[in-house]
Amino acid sequence: MALSPQLSLRQTASLVMTPQLQQAIKLLQLSNLELAAYVEQELEQNPLLERDEGVSDEEDEAANGAYETDPGAPETDSEVPDSMELFGSEVLPDQQDAPLDTDYENLWTDDRPADGMAGETQAFGGWDGGGFEESEYNLEQTIAKGTTLRDHLLAQLYIDIPDPSDRIIGVHLIDMIDEAGYLAGDLGEVAGLLNCGLGRVEATLGKLQRFDPAGILARSLAECLALQLRDLERLDPAMATLLDNLGLLASRDMAALQKVCGVDAEELAGKIEEIKALDPKPGLAFDQRVAQPVIPDIMVRPTPGGDWHVELNSETLPRVLVNHQYYVTARREARHKEGRDYLAERFQSANWLVRSLMQRANTMLKVATEIVRRQDAFLRHGVQHLRPMTLRDVARSIEMHESTVSRVTSNKYMAHPRGIYGLKYFFTAAIASRDGGTAHSAEAVRCRIKELIDKEKPSAVLSDEMIVDILNDEGVDIARRTVAKYREAMRVPASVRRRREKSGAIQRAGAADSSPERRLGGPRNGPRRGRPGDY
Repeated sequence: MALSPQLSLRQTASLVMTPQLQQAIKLLQLSNLELAAYVEQELEQNPLLERDEGVSDEEDEAANGAYETDPGAPETDSEVPDSMELFGSEVLPDQQDAPLDTDYENLWTDDRPADGMAGETQAFGGWDGGGFEESEYNLEQTIAKGTTLRDHLLAQLYIDIPDPSDRIIGVHLIDMIDEAGYLAGDLGEVAGLLNCGLGRVEATLGKLQRFDPAGILARSLAECLALQLRDLERLDPAMATLLDNLGLLASRDMAALQKVCGVDAEELAGKIEEIKALDPKPGLAFDQRVAQPVIPDIMVRPTPGGDWHVELNSETLPRVLVNHQYYVTARREARHKEGRDYLAERFQSANWLVRSLMQRANTMLKVATEIVRRQDAFLRHGVQHLRPMTLRDVARSIEMHESTVSRVTSNKYMAHPRGIYGLKYFFTAAIASRDGGTAHSAEAVRCRIKELIDKEKPSAVLSDEMIVDILNDEGVDIARRTVAKYREAMRVPASVRRRREKSGAIQRAGAADSSPERRLGGPRNGPRRGRPGDY
């Protein structure tokens, strides 16, 4: 075949994501706070979008009528509802929704008849509870601004250090502390920057380390604890040696600690208790950050008939509408084609945003309903009955793509009488059953491992192999390395360390019971009964 330049036509098919489709996909994975910020940005950019401020039905019908009779209005497939129609008062719950506290202890019980999930769902319904209105009194508005750690130290610096040069060094050192109160930097850099001797910087640091709170501006954990003990006048040579061997204390090697410190077991136990009473991060006492509460996107509550009522939280739904009347008026008065094209583009963008918000709400409700149906046993009886579930399982049931379910469940929360849970919490891996029955959820198995460890006795600490044997007897087919992985994820130490900790606790309790005050019947825990001299 001869090679020569030529022109040819080819017809190919490709999937192209339009900006509108990209916007709809983006809205699915946004949290309620991110969605509110996005809608606020659209309100600033699009003059045809308005907040829902209680427009009357007569005004809305007049605007729709003007839009329908306008010969220059763009044609659409069907009448586009605005968010006033989608989120109207007749389909929205009362604004009395309040997020629930998490039932960490699994105390909530469901006494309703277990009839299963009847499928009664509603996009928007009435969730009874306390709500927040813009006109209501807000306690957070009365909270005064707290003093920061830097301001607290600078106030002491200007009082206790009169020399201006030392004050400059002190300001640089204070600016180098982290949020926990530790000195995060090299003193040599400060000396080189200020062109002064390293000894003077260290001397100034020694003065600052006597400031309140005790333990501030330390360069290590041992120095932080030593500063606090010095402030309490409890820093003796044995305690200093103990602080120099914190590694032995972490590994619970009490015999080695007694040898290097030159103390007996009772005295060592007392010094360890003193160290436990100290604050390893003194700077966090000035942390003024306010924890933001989680606002649930979905509400689940039991119904008198024994079913679950699933609805969206109206507090997290943005309320916007398309101003048809303004569009008709502006289009009639537009004299140039550019102005009319701009209005048409903004009108289509506003309608698409309302459609996307409606689709997002419907998709969230559909996914949440399927999750509630599959996790009915968990909602009734607790985490031990959590079923294994994957994104693919939910996607097949509601006939959606797996990626859509993943986006919908990201950064979304569900409120239930047991507490507030992220939708991702319900998706767990499956652990096979030894008898070939129903698989077990990995989260339920993890909870069972934590329960076994919490209930173990000091004289019979469970090893990973023993936990595997117990779970195998309960029908869970699990390997030892899986148990170790779950245990480490929960930050539970190994059996050897747990045995040392519990043995040390027993020894400290025995030493306290055998103390002279205890043996002589002193008022450690109140007078003893049965002796006339005790009253």
